[in-house]
Amino acid sequence: MRNVHTVVEERGNYTFVVHNAYSGDVKEVRVDPDKIALFEDESSIEELPDACPFLRFDGKTGKAWCTVHLTRPEICRDYCCWRLLILDWQSKRAGRVMYQTTFIPDTEELRRLWEGVQPTLGGLCGTEWDDAVISALTAAGYRVRR
Repeated sequence: MRNVHTVVEERGNYTFVVHNAYSGDVKEVRVDPDKIALFEDESSIEELPDACPFLRFDGKTGKAWCTVHLTRPEICRDYCCWRLLILDWQSKRAGRVMYQTTFIPDTEELRRLWEGVQPTLGGLCGTEWDDAVISALTAAGYRVRR
């Protein structure tokens, strides 16, 4: 997620401006008051150079925390275990694949494309299903991120 969210300004008082590489959105976020100590301890993500700059792990429980959860960007609010992110030619989110094979188009164009692709996937599962979906989407001009 560090490739998605880049801190472009630090405003002090645990307030940051982040740029979303996919959508181009710029958003101000603030570290949640109850997560400041967790945010200050970067040791939990030292070995995760591509992690979101606001992700931290609690050393006692091992649980991951978004330290800006209350003011998190829209893409984070929409996030729900999507496995594949589908981007249009402008790098805007066009859809997602969630869980195993739940396809959620965000645009009418992608919905129509999916109606034609879905019948060709009968019997496929796992990486075969993923590969077939990615192939069909990229052939239609979309980019897919795992």
